[in-house]
Amino acid sequence: MADETHADTTATLERAEGRVEERSKELRKELGLGSLVLTQILFIVGLTWVGVAGKIGPPHVIFWLLAIVLFYIPTAAVVIYLNRLMPLEGGLYQWAKLGFNEFLGFMVAWNLWLYVIVNTSEVGLLVTNFMAYALGPRVAWLTDSKWFACVADVGVIALLVLVAILGLGVGKWVHNLGGVMMLFIFTLLLALPLIHLARGTLPTYRPFATTLPVVSLFSLNILGKMGFGAMGGFEYVAIMAGETHAPARTINRSVLIAAPIIALMFMLGTSSVLAFVQPDNIDLTGPIPQVLTIGFGSFGVLAYLVSVVILFTLALRLAQSSVIFTAVTRLPMVAGWDRLLPEWFSQLHAKYRTPVNSILLVGAITLALGLVSLIGVGQQEAFQLLFNANGMMYGLTYLVMFMIPLIGLRGVEPRPPIWLRIAAGSGFLMTLLFVVLSVFPIIQVANRTTFALKIIAVIASSNLVGVAIYWFAQRRQRPGLATRPATGA
Repeated sequence: MADETHADTTATLERAEGRVEERSKELRKELGLGSLVLTQILFIVGLTWVGVAGKIGPPHVIFWLLAIVLFYIPTAAVVIYLNRLMPLEGGLYQWAKLGFNEFLGFMVAWNLWLYVIVNTSEVGLLVTNFMAYALGPRVAWLTDSKWFACVADVGVIALLVLVAILGLGVGKWVHNLGGVMMLFIFTLLLALPLIHLARGTLPTYRPFATTLPVVSLFSLNILGKMGFGAMGGFEYVAIMAGETHAPARTINRSVLIAAPIIALMFMLGTSSVLAFVQPDNIDLTGPIPQVLTIGFGSFGVLAYLVSVVILFTLALRLAQSSVIFTAVTRLPMVAGWDRLLPEWFSQLHAKYRTPVNSILLVGAITLALGLVSLIGVGQQEAFQLLFNANGMMYGLTYLVMFMIPLIGLRGVEPRPPIWLRIAAGSGFLMTLLFVVLSVFPIIQVANRTTFALKIIAVIASSNLVGVAIYWFAQRRQRPGLATRPATGA
């Protein structure tokens, strides 16, 4: 009887995968190994995390190693396993749907969708601040100009929409260029201590020197940020598996290549920051421009170099926005395949074979939220709360991902090996640490309890909207059209 149940469940999984693969044939296969490696470097390496890690001083080496062992390696292992088992367009949405059930898959996609929309909606303010910083006091008025921020918001989101509609044949070059610029900026950062050491202006430089950390709420919060916050993202490119050549092999190889490069960038980048700046003086909003300003101060090209690096950094952020925006527009498309959303979301552009309706809708909602945040008539607090909850929404999707090898895929044989389940458990606990400490802030606030309750309310209300959309979708479906879960439930 058990063998029959396993056979039925495996057959159900194979049929569901077959339906997704059949729909994916309409998509263009644009992504190869090189593009995926550069995209992962661009998406995962955030420019602020070396500053966050630097706040704990020399113990950062131990903390990076802990984050690598407890979160980074487990994430890579779980992503490789799930992508090999289910190399499907939609990535984590498909893994959760087939590993648990359709409802949980939809809620994972919903939280990813909200995460990207909120993340991208700030692009107008981002452009304004970076332009003012790069061009100097002459254009300081830009930071107070809501009109300029609105124009920047409209222009950049329109550009993101255009790149997404043109497809990954164009988008991959934007993402590749962003990845190359990320490597260039970090090369400058990592070279600075060595240059000063050779010139005798830096007495000593030992990038892997460390001391034992002090265990506290602050250090645990930093560890959570260095784990999930800094090193999360390997699963994201799997959303576009249906647009990748040989996705099971190519995505997995890209993870194996990118992982050690990213780990070294984070660890050595933090050491470079601490070579020039004391932990208490690190500028968390721009640690890399801060270090480059100090490091190249005696070279006579300071103003030019810093301005160029700031503009490069802005280009990087826009390329990162393009990655997350392009990928998330695929989620309504695959939900349309499962009839959880109207088929309208799955309609492809006649020439570029991209989900044009989904792209336009995501772009419109992102733009609307960005403009609302600039109005300043009472919506600011609500927007800020949603933005603070943004990382937690992404964290919730990771909790589900790590649960799949632990308690999902019931009836599928062979079961995930014990080492993979241990890795998944470690990743789950590290993500949970990040989520919990994001609810209860360690920074000074007027009322910690009120702050926590507001964040919880934002997340709960946002997910209730997702539940309501799913419920209406189920009522709209005709019997027998819903995709059956892999559990057979």
